[in-house]
Amino acid sequence: MSVQTTTHLNFRGDAREALAFYQSVFGGHLVINTYADFGMPPEIPGSDKVVFGLVAAENGFRIMGYDIPGRTEGGIAGGGATHRENNATITDQALFVSISSPTLEELQGYWDALAVDATVVDPLAASAWSAGFGMLTDRFGVTWSASVVAD
Repeated sequence: MSVQTTTHLNFRGDAREALAFYQSVFGGHLVINTYADFGMPPEIPGSDKVVFGLVAAENGFRIMGYDIPGRTEGGIAGGGATHRENNATITDQALFVSISSPTLEELQGYWDALAVDATVVDPLAASAWSAGFGMLTDRFGVTWSASVVAD
């Protein structure tokens, strides 16, 4: 028996935009269901927001997300700042999303796409443990840890 985990991100009003962005970075298909799709009357504010969202790609990438009802300030819930200080990663975020690739070339493509309007915490470069490691916080407040992991 195998188990698969999928990161599920909780957004404050911009899940649709974030999931579409992640699809543009990683490919695959996008599934969006709104609160209205599940019976909320369309005249209720927020009925157009995402209650179930998924990006699933052939390359194995999967991420889910939804909009917290009534939250419209944008970004990820529980977000916060992440930075490097004295060779340590300092954060008040509850989680990072980690991606890996067997080659620096493949990882570089994902990195470059995620880096648009992002804050780079650690530039993508060779490290003591990987041919490529980097960390950034994207425009939705999600921090990504990226590394080359050879098979």
